[in-house]
Amino acid sequence: MRQVIFYALLIAAWQTIYYLGVSVFNLWKPYAFPTPVGVWNSLISLIEQNGLFNAVFYSLERGFIGYFIAVVIGFIIGICLIKFKFLTHTAKPLILGIQTLPSICWVPFAILWFGLNERAIIFVVVMGSLFSIAISVDMAIRSVNPLYVKAAKTMGAKEYDLYIRVILPASLPSLVSGLKQGWSFAWRSLMAGEIMVAAIGLGQALTMGRDLADINRVALIIIIIIILGALIEKLVFTTIEDRVLKRMGMV
Repeated sequence: MRQVIFYALLIAAWQTIYYLGVSVFNLWKPYAFPTPVGVWNSLISLIEQNGLFNAVFYSLERGFIGYFIAVVIGFIIGICLIKFKFLTHTAKPLILGIQTLPSICWVPFAILWFGLNERAIIFVVVMGSLFSIAISVDMAIRSVNPLYVKAAKTMGAKEYDLYIRVILPASLPSLVSGLKQGWSFAWRSLMAGEIMVAAIGLGQALTMGRDLADINRVALIIIIIIILGALIEKLVFTTIEDRVLKRMGMV
């Protein structure tokens, strides 16, 4: 109930700011500031044109594909950073540096290597989240209590069993948090790729709103992007995180 009241007040404040800025103080033109009513009308229009659901579907599809690839490669890199000390001292600082690179920087590479197509967008998603996941895997495994490893070795656990039965289960809470962070990077990277590459999706819808000077449509797509990102994080990653913590007796 509190959330409903909060968002109702937020919408009311938004409409009030628009009214004061446009009708009372003339601070900006009506077409330069979105309104709740205008955003709602844009939502209805996109639904009637069958454009919204297609855009959401294709964006989610690209996001999940790119994220899955990033998770697989990120896990491999993270394990290699743990396994080979040489990489820890040489490659890890480079990976940390690349992780800070804005995802939009990968767009020129994507276009030059793959052209204006789906693969270019997925490449941007992968590169935008890959290194964050690799560092998260590395940090999660390193955070495992050394006593667990020593106890398993004392009982004769081989290296494979050590990772599968001891290290990975003990690092699950940190791993899930890292994967959740990786998803946020992937989602932001997806929008950067779709804005630059012409393809059906939320990024293209955002670009069309800009080209048409439709500020309400731009605001609508931004709100949808925020809601989808938050929903996936809440329904998928937070749910998994809670179950892992409960299973390990940490909550």
